[in-house]
Amino acid sequence: MKIALIGYGKMGKTIERIARERGHEIVSVIDVDNLDDFDSEAFKSADVAIEFTIPKVALSNYRRAFASGVAVVSGTTGWTEELPQLKKEIEEASNTLFWSSNFSLGVNIFMAVNKYLAKIMNEFPNYNVEMTEVHHTQKLDTPSGTAITLAEGILENMDRKTTWTKETENKPEDMAIKSIRKGQIPGIHTIRYESEVDSIEITHDAKSREGFALGAVVAAEFTAGKKGFLGMNDLLNF
Repeated sequence: MKIALIGYGKMGKTIERIARERGHEIVSVIDVDNLDDFDSEAFKSADVAIEFTIPKVALSNYRRAFASGVAVVSGTTGWTEELPQLKKEIEEASNTLFWSSNFSLGVNIFMAVNKYLAKIMNEFPNYNVEMTEVHHTQKLDTPSGTAITLAEGILENMDRKTTWTKETENKPEDMAIKSIRKGQIPGIHTIRYESEVDSIEITHDAKSREGFALGAVVAAEFTAGKKGFLGMNDLLNF
């Protein structure tokens, strides 16, 4: 398969290595200094482009790739308030975007466990719930996209919580997400249920970028030839 890379930081380089190890060809690499390459024949020859950049340029990257007829797999977070409009554009133009807040298989298993636990805890109102997420200092969005996805999974399954909030719980129906940025931590997400008599805690602790990068390449393999808006539920059948 022919793959283009959009974004060539640490994640882009890890994706490049794993894609080559899996027998794929990297036909184009686009970063901040060669954005005109979206219009190049090399980029247009790609079956899929894998995009890991920053929130303020993600939508532009998707649209430029679509204009060149290339499907996109992306893990960039921090822009999802624009998602309803983007989904509409994708459907109307028959483009393809596979987007996930996290491509790690372990994280997606954790997300399924999170939803199941929230459904159980819905029956036990004496427990309050909050989340803490810890990432490296280069991560720009707070809370993380993964934390927001986890929070949405809780809100869908717990009647007494209706909104997630940053750092503090302002009213009983809020669920606080606390964000910490330090060192080179790939990502730690902890969900804690606490009552007066005990606490229940689940944690996912990523050890490296490898799991995210491999998941992105597997998603690209899955996405090639498909149309529409896709996600990890489509890939994993959760």
